[in-house]
Amino acid sequence: MNANRLISMLIRRLMNWGMDKGIDLYARRSGGTAADGKPTPAAQKQARTARETAKRARQAARITRKLR
Repeated sequence: MNANRLISMLIRRLMNWGMDKGIDLYARRSGGTAADGKPTPAAQKQARTARETAKRARQAARITRKLR
């Protein structure tokens, strides 16, 4: 294995890691909270939707990586 291939592999892994972390961070952002500090039902639904969307985005990213 030559050095160019090793560097490319390392860069690809770092990019994938960074993308996954960014998607996770976006999915965890929560909005409305009630006075007691607990999320409102609307905020819970939005967070659930965001997690599902993040999961689909990760799956799509994996598929596109495999296609390359």
